[in-house]
Amino acid sequence: METEMYDVAIIGAGLVGTAIARQISGGDLRVVVLESHDDVGNGTSKANTAIWHTGFDCTPGTLESRLVRRGHALLGEYAQRANIALERTGAIMVAWNQEELAALPKLQAKAIENGYDNSQILSADQVRDYEQHLGEGVLGGLMIPDEGIMCTWTTSIAFATQALSNGVEFKFLWQAESFIRQTDDSWLVIDKEGRSLTTRYIINSAGLHSDDINRSFGHGEFNITARKGQLLVFDKLSNNLVSHIILPIPTKMGKGVLVSPTVYGNVIVGPTAEDQIDKSDRSITAHGIDFLLNKAATLMPELLNFEVTAMYAGLRAATEHSDYQISSHPEQNYVCVGGIRSTGLTASMSIAEYVAELLTAMGVESREPDATTIPVMPTIGERFVRPFQRDDMIERDKAYGEIVCHCEHVSRGEIRDALNSPIPARSLDGVKRRTRATLGRCQGFYCKAQVRAMIEGKQ
Repeated sequence: METEMYDVAIIGAGLVGTAIARQISGGDLRVVVLESHDDVGNGTSKANTAIWHTGFDCTPGTLESRLVRRGHALLGEYAQRANIALERTGAIMVAWNQEELAALPKLQAKAIENGYDNSQILSADQVRDYEQHLGEGVLGGLMIPDEGIMCTWTTSIAFATQALSNGVEFKFLWQAESFIRQTDDSWLVIDKEGRSLTTRYIINSAGLHSDDINRSFGHGEFNITARKGQLLVFDKLSNNLVSHIILPIPTKMGKGVLVSPTVYGNVIVGPTAEDQIDKSDRSITAHGIDFLLNKAATLMPELLNFEVTAMYAGLRAATEHSDYQISSHPEQNYVCVGGIRSTGLTASMSIAEYVAELLTAMGVESREPDATTIPVMPTIGERFVRPFQRDDMIERDKAYGEIVCHCEHVSRGEIRDALNSPIPARSLDGVKRRTRATLGRCQGFYCKAQVRAMIEGKQ
């Protein structure tokens, strides 16, 4: 069978998959990214808390700890170059009882062991000085000044755009299903529709399904349990209630429920942590809503004076291990990148570096792309200068002054650009993630029809 031949096939176009594609796109390798959805960042990557982590509370000595620490620096620099919305808000881990208060020195010692030396233990009064709207019962806190918030959507699109500009190919709606070893040690990859391609090396960054792909290669080191995290999004009028990320003391189920500003101007409360068998169920439940509203009433009661404008749920790739599950299998020309948890946004670029090193050890010569190919992404952060505020853009093209989504101030020009970008939006969700259109108070009630018409080419 005649098939297209590649040097490296990357399964999954989430944050990690696109970061790997970007990382190895600077040389002569022929690289393809295989994605079962119609867009990049359309799985676990699209629905998370979007925290830029320092790694202060990772398990010391783990691969995750090392890669998050390195990734924090890499992504911070990249975001600035690529015009990705990122704000260094700082975070406060708040103690609400004596047991949590007693844990703060241990958490600070853990941060130091993880290589983070900038934390500070705060008294109850100091916490209140920073965050006046917290609920009753604050006993103290741990300040982590270098944590931040960012736009997770723009990040994966930026990685993919840079990779594409350096020759990486993307195949969307292409779900790899079987892998057949050829006599020359290459792999024949066949998708669910019967399409095929051949590749010398395979990188598995399939997120929630990375364990399924891993078993296809005869490995069973980990199993993915989809851990649902439901979140509430409060109206932007609530934004002045909180300036830092308010973190709970973590448990074995995760980092718990936080209150955080977002780069889009909202306040979020969440996530829940619900293990489930179904890897596709992102439904919002009445129980989840009640749980989060009760948490909000305790953590920051004044939030309940404002409308919840949206709810969403993400699925995290939880495993039975307390570390990333990244491994190389040189005898198979195969690398597995599994078990990437909520820190994956921050660690994405350092994970990509690490995978490139594993490929080099296998004899694959890759090269990071030149910094001159870093794209300048559209501005969608609330505290950044948006197109409708720029007279120079409107003078060049009046479409940037024609507002389609009035809640989020999204112009016709931005939606048009999203539909015609190098990695274009192919759906309403794709437009949302590139422009914020339909994500405001009315949730698209007034603008959705117009946005759909533009997608369908009728306007």
